[in-house]
Amino acid sequence: MQTASLLLLGGVMVACNNQSGGEKEEGTAGNIRLITLDPGHFHAALVQKEMYPGVDSTVHVYAPTDGKDLQAHLNLVNGYNTNASVSTHWKEEIYTGEDFLQKMLQEKKGNVVVLAGNNKRKIDYISQSIEGGFNVLADKPMAINEDGFKKLEGAFAKAKEKGVLLYDIMTERFEITATLQKELSQTQALFGELQKGTADKPGITKESVHHFFKNVSGKPLIRPSWFFDVSQQGEGIVDVTTHLVDLVQWEGFPDQVIDYKKDIKLLGAKRSPTLLSAAQFKKATNEEYPAFLRANVNAKNELEVYANGEIDYTIKGVHAKVSVKWNFEAPEGTGDTHYSIMRGTKANLIIKQGKEEGYKPVLFIESAEGDKKVFDGEVKKAIEQLSSKYSGVTVKKLKEGFYEVVIPEEFKTSHEEHFAQVTKNYLTYLKNGELPAWEVPNMITKYYITTQALALAKKENK
Repeated sequence: MQTASLLLLGGVMVACNNQSGGEKEEGTAGNIRLITLDPGHFHAALVQKEMYPGVDSTVHVYAPTDGKDLQAHLNLVNGYNTNASVSTHWKEEIYTGEDFLQKMLQEKKGNVVVLAGNNKRKIDYISQSIEGGFNVLADKPMAINEDGFKKLEGAFAKAKEKGVLLYDIMTERFEITATLQKELSQTQALFGELQKGTADKPGITKESVHHFFKNVSGKPLIRPSWFFDVSQQGEGIVDVTTHLVDLVQWEGFPDQVIDYKKDIKLLGAKRSPTLLSAAQFKKATNEEYPAFLRANVNAKNELEVYANGEIDYTIKGVHAKVSVKWNFEAPEGTGDTHYSIMRGTKANLIIKQGKEEGYKPVLFIESAEGDKKVFDGEVKKAIEQLSSKYSGVTVKKLKEGFYEVVIPEEFKTSHEEHFAQVTKNYLTYLKNGELPAWEVPNMITKYYITTQALALAKKENK
């Protein structure tokens, strides 16, 4: 049973348990009232790194009595509140208890549920929130296995029936090189048509490398121990690949409805573990191996985390390949990396983020074939057209038929800033009362691909 209490965090008063909702601050429209449900991932806090017009500054948080994940979440939000360069003023009203989910559904103190945490429980949180009449903004992945996918399809159907919006947080659409890669792929005179490619040379390839130990908001990120349990977090093939599959659809087939029943053909999938030492695990979590992870520890006392995955498939006849790899920690001065190529009949659009690029994403345009002088002219025209929308974007010729797209710093927002950009889009959709027509079917298709790929990879690994 919960007990009433007050938490004082860095001068910010946080009402707990059975306290009523606070008054709206002057200047806050309060049409949208956020609820954070069982926050277990730092992405939940990143949604609150900015204030939003029309969103109540009081956020209701419902969480279990075990407060480690909750406290980490509150520390991040409080850090934004006390950081002069961020200038947020969120008030967190907290309820803790084993009945936290039921309490949230009963009290209805908000109308948008924000979900970022344990992915094993997430699909049930989504389903029950939708059934309760709440809108849901969920971190990826929304489903981590075939059973979860079936529930997700049901949740989208129920959301339509209830007139609420279910949406996942696709931050990578706001990375400027991905945005410009998409824009240039729609310039037919430069790019031509997207090549169908082959299994060995896909029309679209997306690869990313991530790290278990990193800094977030200037401080080392301490992950919950369950993050390393793929039955709770999900394997890499259904986690980070969600972003990559989304980018394939969003860039290669903009504004098009993609039906997994007729447009997708899964060709192959692989999975493999990242090995972590006991010392690395402790550095990332401040804990020893918990009992629930012992079955995943090998004879060398290394934790095997199936965080790496690869998917080969066709989408509307175009060969696509996505892959993700997790290392423990990036070398000094580096970080997560991304590689992407879209192959056109006239040009290739390539994003690299390696040593030569200073571990920052850089977009290149490469001539695929044909007269290089004609290509030079088409590059110039395409960039002039692009600069009318993205002022200051230029190109630098590196060699014959190969250009670097030079992007002004003002467009280079960080991964953390992308969460506010996604949230602003979602708030616009809420105001309009609907998502773009292609979003829901494409979200369903995305999770079909990842969950079916996991099932296939497990069969192939036997």
